[in-house]
Amino acid sequence: MKKTQSSSGFTLIELMVVIVILGILAGLIVPRIMGRPEEARQTKARIQIQSIETALRLYKLDNGDYPSTEQGLQALVEPPQVGELPRRWREGGYLEGRRVPTDPWSNDYVYLYPGVIGEFDVISYGADGEPGGEGRNRDITNWDLE
Repeated sequence: MKKTQSSSGFTLIELMVVIVILGILAGLIVPRIMGRPEEARQTKARIQIQSIETALRLYKLDNGDYPSTEQGLQALVEPPQVGELPRRWREGGYLEGRRVPTDPWSNDYVYLYPGVIGEFDVISYGADGEPGGEGRNRDITNWDLE
């Protein structure tokens, strides 16, 4: 009587093939997943800039003009104390939460009135907080949203 051996488990070659396949998949998928947080931050910055634009337009409707660069975006959450004072500043301000948001990289938005590019400029300098840049350091501006 012959005894047949039953081999259970994986051979070294089978394990190596599985490891190579997993490595290839990880090489293709991980870079796509890792890029998403930065894309989400840029999208959040665009949405916040649109919200600030809307608040600035409401401010102008109530007061006849936009806040000056000196008054800044803070004029949207509390009545300005410098420059031309608003005639009918809205009680409660113009931004929800009664605070000016920082960009997704925890930097303040840059506000210029009159603007260099548009009627007014609202800018996030991206991840590096410096003008210019590419990729994650790219500036996000209100004139690029249109």
